[in-house]
Amino acid sequence: MTPTPLLLATTILLSAFTASAQNEYEKTVKDGFSVNVFKPGKVEVTDARVAQLKAPAGFNVTKFAENVGKPRMLAVAPNGDVYVSDRDKGTVMLVRDANKDGKAEMTKEVAKRPDLHGLALRDGKLYITAIRELFVTEIQADGTLGELKTLYKDLPDAGQHPNRTMSFGPDGKLYLSVGSTCNACDERNKEAATMLQINTDGSGRRVFARGLRNTIGFGWHPVTNAFYGFDHGIDWLGDEDQREELNELKEGADYGWPYVYADGKIPPHPQPAGQTPEQYAAKTTKPVQLYAAHSAPLGMVFNTGRQFPQEYQNDAFVTMHGSWNRTQPSGYKIVRVRFDAQGRATGIEDFVSGWLVNNNKEQFGRVCGIAQHTDGSLLVTDDANGVIYRVAYVGAKGN
Repeated sequence: MTPTPLLLATTILLSAFTASAQNEYEKTVKDGFSVNVFKPGKVEVTDARVAQLKAPAGFNVTKFAENVGKPRMLAVAPNGDVYVSDRDKGTVMLVRDANKDGKAEMTKEVAKRPDLHGLALRDGKLYITAIRELFVTEIQADGTLGELKTLYKDLPDAGQHPNRTMSFGPDGKLYLSVGSTCNACDERNKEAATMLQINTDGSGRRVFARGLRNTIGFGWHPVTNAFYGFDHGIDWLGDEDQREELNELKEGADYGWPYVYADGKIPPHPQPAGQTPEQYAAKTTKPVQLYAAHSAPLGMVFNTGRQFPQEYQNDAFVTMHGSWNRTQPSGYKIVRVRFDAQGRATGIEDFVSGWLVNNNKEQFGRVCGIAQHTDGSLLVTDDANGVIYRVAYVGAKGN
């Protein structure tokens, strides 16, 4: 039978719809779990879209810089200069707002080596980490960097999580996160999936805590000095597992990866050697808070400035880069971790959201690094769209 024009049109439309649906969602079964792959499409970062971002009353979100490649991690100098890494280009940029109007006028490349990512600043020196290397350099009077001195070139191999991050603790030591090489496996390198502690001269390198799949964002409570980090959960366990874990990181503690997650759950593989998963779970440290699975926490900073209202003092802000493996996307926002007067994490809530648009099918922002500027505002990178945002409190009149 010869198809009618109507039947042909209907067939073409159905085919187009099916192809579109397949581009949006991929469903499969892995290790007995039904899993989904969905990556929201990217749309332009227009001023109108930025204006519709949702933040608490009195807060304003603007572009601090744009067209800056794929900005990742941030470090802010005491004079307000901002250093930004671009992992893909392997560069560190100096971004400066000289007239302090909340928008950068100058962006300048000041370092270049393959895979530069993590940044930490102390005593006029900038520490920079790539995959296997740790560098240190002097900050010059004009903000540029001197020669990069190599402290290490034997950090663990990259694998699935090559993005090393660093920060200085209250003890003056450098803490460096080394993610796992895989989703869930037995690591042969004892420094993989850990938090390392290092002296400023590069000596004394040791494992501080282990069982951490990928704790990119971390920091210390400003009053108690308790050490907190947000760990990435295992993929391929379904839409709702594994939830992201906020851990209080303690010296010598094991946080369970890859054998235990959340409050003692056991993944299907791998299994610990010489003991049951339940026996292993009894020795691990449980998270203090859980957050939506696959949100991908990347940056974390405690609010110690004086710009925000008092109720935000000593709370933490975390960037959720956004999911790719669940039916409805999670993340694509900045969240606030509330802490009580005793420095205990009591809950997690939205702080800035709205980067997902068109019924969550598209995004114009994948927030990544976060740092507090010298004026108390928050600077937030978007490594997918080349923007650095500024989140400032301007009061009721400015909202």
